[in-house]
Amino acid sequence: MDHDTDLAVNRYFSGIAEATFQSQLGIVDPPLVDYVSDLLIRFVHNDVVHRARGVSGRRLLSVPEMVIEASSRLGDARRELHQHIGDFTLFWAGVYPEALKQSDDGEKFETYRSFGKRAYRMASEIESAREDLPPAGLLERLSDRFDLCCYGLREVRRMWETGDGSDHLLIS
Repeated sequence: MDHDTDLAVNRYFSGIAEATFQSQLGIVDPPLVDYVSDLLIRFVHNDVVHRARGVSGRRLLSVPEMVIEASSRLGDARRELHQHIGDFTLFWAGVYPEALKQSDDGEKFETYRSFGKRAYRMASEIESAREDLPPAGLLERLSDRFDLCCYGLREVRRMWETGDGSDHLLIS
């Protein structure tokens, strides 16, 4: 994407997320809303969705693979992978839950929810001095509000698919 397109996509998702979370759900937590809208913006790029790699460099495509890999890492690397697991599961369970509910065992959606909540909680418990990583309190709130964030993401998707209230979001 070019720079202008990136800016338009950023404004679009930020506007819909803010409107959904604050106005519709009553969540007035700017860092959480910003994180969720940033997650949407980052995951627009398929390479970000599947960015997690094992020590051999092979892409980790399933949540159980990511969890096993995270358990073998230390410090910030472990925290970042747990955060990615939370992001990955929140994105899929929130934006595309129907893809998870179509699984043969019918438990994939619940499994993603469980992994996501636990991953954010574990990431929040790993101390880091890096300022480029989200604060522990934000990751803890993502764990605590995982289901509400999933619902909010479903509403964001509904809004972008139907165009409900989005006409004003692209105006500079």
